[in-house]
Amino acid sequence: MAASNKSNKLAFLSMPAPASYVAGLGRGASGFTTRSDIGPAREGPSEEVVAEARAKRGEEDVDPEQFQDPDNEYGLFAGMAYEQDDEEADKIYDTVDQAMDSRRKQRREAREQEELSKHRAERPKIQQQFADLKRGLAAVSDAEWENIPEVGNLTRKKRRKEERSFVVPDSVIVGDRAKGEYENALDTRQQEIGGFVTPAESGTLTNFVELGQARDKILSLKLDQISGTASTSGTSTSVDPKGYLTSLDSVIIKSDAEIGDIKRARMLFDSLVKSNPKHAPGWIAAACLEEHAGRMVAARKIIRAGCENCPKSEDVWLEAARLHNNNDAKIVLANAVQHVGQSVKIWMAAADLENDPKSKKRVLRKALEHIPNSVRLWKETVNLEESAADARILLARAVEVIPMSVELWLALARLETPERAKAVLNKARKAVPTSHEIWIAAGRLLEQEATSPESSANKTEEQKTKELDMVDRTIELGVRELRKHQVLLTRDQWLKEAEKCESQGSPRTCEAIVKATVAMEVEEEDRLDTWVSDAESAENRGMVGTARAILAYALKVYPDRRSLWRRAAELEKAHGTRESLDTLLGQAVKHCPQAEVLWLMAAKEKWLAGDVPAAREVLERAFNVNPESEEIWLAAVKLESENGNMDVARQLLQRARDVADTDRIWMKSAVFERQLGQLEDVLKTLKTALTKFPKFAKLYMVQGQIYQRLKNTPAARASFAAGLKACPKNVTLWILASRLEEADGKSIKARSLLEKARLVNPANDELWAEAVGVEERSGGAIQAKAMLARGLQECPASGLLWSLTIWSEPRPMRKTRSVDALKKSADNPLIICTVARLFWAERKIEKAREWFSRAVATAPDLGDTWGWWLKFERMHGTEEHREEVRTKCAAVEPHHSPVWQSIVKDDSNRGKSTKELLELVADALQ
Repeated sequence: MAASNKSNKLAFLSMPAPASYVAGLGRGASGFTTRSDIGPAREGPSEEVVAEARAKRGEEDVDPEQFQDPDNEYGLFAGMAYEQDDEEADKIYDTVDQAMDSRRKQRREAREQEELSKHRAERPKIQQQFADLKRGLAAVSDAEWENIPEVGNLTRKKRRKEERSFVVPDSVIVGDRAKGEYENALDTRQQEIGGFVTPAESGTLTNFVELGQARDKILSLKLDQISGTASTSGTSTSVDPKGYLTSLDSVIIKSDAEIGDIKRARMLFDSLVKSNPKHAPGWIAAACLEEHAGRMVAARKIIRAGCENCPKSEDVWLEAARLHNNNDAKIVLANAVQHVGQSVKIWMAAADLENDPKSKKRVLRKALEHIPNSVRLWKETVNLEESAADARILLARAVEVIPMSVELWLALARLETPERAKAVLNKARKAVPTSHEIWIAAGRLLEQEATSPESSANKTEEQKTKELDMVDRTIELGVRELRKHQVLLTRDQWLKEAEKCESQGSPRTCEAIVKATVAMEVEEEDRLDTWVSDAESAENRGMVGTARAILAYALKVYPDRRSLWRRAAELEKAHGTRESLDTLLGQAVKHCPQAEVLWLMAAKEKWLAGDVPAAREVLERAFNVNPESEEIWLAAVKLESENGNMDVARQLLQRARDVADTDRIWMKSAVFERQLGQLEDVLKTLKTALTKFPKFAKLYMVQGQIYQRLKNTPAARASFAAGLKACPKNVTLWILASRLEEADGKSIKARSLLEKARLVNPANDELWAEAVGVEERSGGAIQAKAMLARGLQECPASGLLWSLTIWSEPRPMRKTRSVDALKKSADNPLIICTVARLFWAERKIEKAREWFSRAVATAPDLGDTWGWWLKFERMHGTEEHREEVRTKCAAVEPHHSPVWQSIVKDDSNRGKSTKELLELVADALQ
């Protein structure tokens, strides 16, 4: 039995599948077939076959929409059935929502109505805006409706023109065809009458000369008739027969678009003045529009209507006077004063229309009857008076009528004598106790009285000093009185008043104002910095007196500040006299005896003035106070050596070595002996100095240069080597040692020294520039360029290396390189000088001069830049330009740059001035 069941099962499994059988379809799986099952052209069962198979098995078709909630198809419960209790819950929720909404409905509707009304008030509808105009249309007559102009195209868009086509007649086509043809045969009719020339005796010849004469005669008759010279009626016109054709040039021909704009603007202004006839600017704009359109008659008519509708507007009357000629304008303004008699502008315009001074006075005095409290009218009336006495009488009356006018009081004081002016200013001070101008005027009056030549001729210096002190007391009293009356001018306002007094020629009043007010509103710890800043600002504005007064007050408060004394001395040196500078420096060394700089400045000024004994006296006094000051010792040595007293200078150096005993004094002693040619004494001095100061690099430099000058290369090499061992961070020593080896023909050793120097002193552009120079001098241009590139990698902002890079490039690439250099190292004086030289090479003279000026302004201590500028001016400038460069260079006294230092330190140039050294530097630059 079991065997039979097994065989039946195997027989069932081996049976073919029913038609349209899909495996797993009854379990909800979707059947699939492969290409190997269906072959290249078979398809799967269709939907009808699948439905038939399900029907045979008794399966019902499931509607996918029966479980879907129509109100929540894609919600959280989209796959669940929508039952009756769900529907009841939804009804309950709807009822609750309606109840809650009914509670808020009244407030919501009130809020919405309020927002709507507010919106309508801010942005009303177009029909509401024109509602009043619509109501006014009821009174428009038929004739007015007919006269309304047509509205033009306001969209400013070009309308497309309709293209029309017409049938061309055959005659046009035939004529156009025959236009290009020409005849080859002669006309037989012309041959019969004897040729082609029209005989003159036939009477057909036209005389153009007679036609021209007749035309000129007719034109002259018409001109005579127009001008009235040939008129029988005796009437004449204003037409100029000679210039009327020329006057046509003044006619402005307007385009169609402009004419359309004028028409639209005219309509808008017409609507404006009709809707609001009391709006004065509308009438003025409408009249200006007609004036622009060239319709002066219409413009005058409109402005006349404006005067009738706006009689209280002074602008309308002034515009009406402007649009009329002189005589008519007088009539207009005469009517204007009937309506706006209190308008100062109307009266001033009426006075301006008068050409006679008497008539102007009459108008202004009439105006003063109507407006007696107008300061402007009083000032204009006074200005018209020719005599000072009449002006004084008018001003006396003016200050009675307007006692609060400070201008009138000051004008009256200026016209009075000094004694009466004091009385006037006292009255003004009582009438206007809050005016600081009156107090300043009083101070200026006292200063003028004390310094005038007439009054000071019979006065002693003590009396003058007392009167000038009165200026200080007056201004100080004025500041206190103004504070009592709550007039609190700021410190900056007082300083501006001081600068104003200085510009008006009252320096003592300026100083008095500064003394009384410069300490206001400044904290005690900030006073010094604030005052120095104020002085610098005043000096930059050109107010030297104010700056001097500020520094003088600061020196009274801080008499022991040497920086303040030096700043004041620099101010006097730049803007003062030699006597004032000597006086200031004399006071400075008394208050700051330990300040070496002040002693040296005082001695130098005496020396520059040619008073060498006075300079020695100053230095002697400085020795007594500062016996160990090397600066004073060296200044004394320089003074004696420059004046040829070599023995005295040597003795001073010897004493300085005993008293001060500093490394710089020993170095200067060696340099002094070198200048005299005593090389053996120089070596002895250096040997002694090196035992005392083995770390002072300049001693090794001088010693090596002396040996190099004596052709003793091994000793020079040993001196530089000792210096490098003692001072490895000194770049100049490395460069001198490298140049010694290069001069000895050992470029390889020079390179190795510079390589070692770069290891000891990394990122030093001078060492890289020297290495580039070694490669160039040895003939390796490619190696020099590579070295320069390496240097720029290590020192990307070096102006020296960028300058070398620019000049190493070909000419077309230099401008691009200069732009890169300016970006990398902005405001570097070497780059700026290089750019100036590039402009020089391109013959852009003004550009080059401007950039040279920028270079010396950025770093005035670089002598080579001054040399390049002078070299440029020699070629392209005038003698004035060259002298300007020399003067500016002598003022700053540069000390650095390679060529400059080589020229200055040359013993043959000892004793030469800065201008002479500049000439030598310009010659040496290449």
